Amino acid sequence: QVQLVESGGGLVQAGGSLSLSCAASGSILSFRALGWYRQAPGKQRDQVATIRYDGTTNYAASVKGRFTISRDNAKNTITLQMNNLKPDDTAVYYCNGQKNWQSYWGQGTQVTVSS
Repeated sequence: QVQLVESGGGLVQAGGSLSLSCAASGSILSFRALGWYRQAPGKQRDQVATIRYDGTTNYAASVKGRFTISRDNAKNTITLQMNNLKPDDTAVYYCNGQKNWQSYWGQGTQVTVSS
């Protein structure tokens, strides 16, 4: 059974930084893509950043230049480094993994950015 477990959320002031991690229960090399999504209250869940099996990354326009997604194959984790955070970045952040034509989700971690 595939499990994705996020960690690293919290409260930070605008302009600050946070790092989120997502640990997979198995090898992340088996995933076609891994990524981060976020959902603010009353809004839909949106893609933030993804990294494909070949290392290709993709970012939402709103976070490009501020967020960086990376992976550690040895530790079976992906990380989202978030810099220059803004109040609009406040949301629950979810880790997502896609493999074998299925999509897997973590339980989510809250990120709150105060102004």
